Amino acid sequence: MLKEGNSKISKSTHLPRKRFFRARAHSNPLSDSHFPVPISPSHVDYSVHFPQLFSSSDEGGDSKKIEFADVGCGFGGLLISLSTLFPQTLMIGMEIRDKVTEYVKERILALRVANPGQYQNVSVVRTNSMKYIPNYFGKGQLSKMFFLFPDPHFKEKNHRRRVISTHLLDEYAYVLGIGGIIYTITDVEELGDWMNECLEGHPMFEAITEEELEADPVVKLLSSATEEGQKVARNEGQTFQAVYRRIAPSL
Repeated sequence: MLKEGNSKISKSTHLPRKRFFRARAHSNPLSDSHFPVPISPSHVDYSVHFPQLFSSSDEGGDSKKIEFADVGCGFGGLLISLSTLFPQTLMIGMEIRDKVTEYVKERILALRVANPGQYQNVSVVRTNSMKYIPNYFGKGQLSKMFFLFPDPHFKEKNHRRRVISTHLLDEYAYVLGIGGIIYTITDVEELGDWMNECLEGHPMFEAITEEELEADPVVKLLSSATEEGQKVARNEGQTFQAVYRRIAPSL
């Protein structure tokens, strides 16, 4: 953990400074990366992620499981907001960039020290979610998945790198329980249309009604909790949401 005497820690907030953890905005999810991956969800070591809630003997047990996954969590803004909004829910961010992942780890550790008893339900892991979602979550385990301001991969030849696609929605539908919700947002209209069309055309997802969206406190965080969302707001940009519920396919 970073020490306060270290210049990487802000003296005013006691949190890590982002400028020391900057990385490329995007990463190729189809390239080979080298980091440890659990061979199955039962091999995820919860004691590493939630040490105050689990001992090392809890690995893969029948105890409480992760319910929220923020895919491509960036600097962790959404996770931090969700942690206090849902204090009894375990959640994890999945980020492929090593420096960004390290920042989120240090941010969570610093918040735990500054706020005893809080932020024990949130963690982050460096991984490639496009490849390893089934290694972390079992069938129907999740109740919410988030895809906030993902890489648009503008070139048509790179559309296969998009984190929302018909093929990947099959995997997300597998790990989401019936009634689970998938949240997406972008400031790129073409990508917004793409994600909405993929979800609309999938037999195991249905759009959330406007009434439900207005009543869901999480929806308000989509455009405000992350660094990307705040940047779009400062520039008075437009955002495009697609929020869908996991349903059982009709027979």
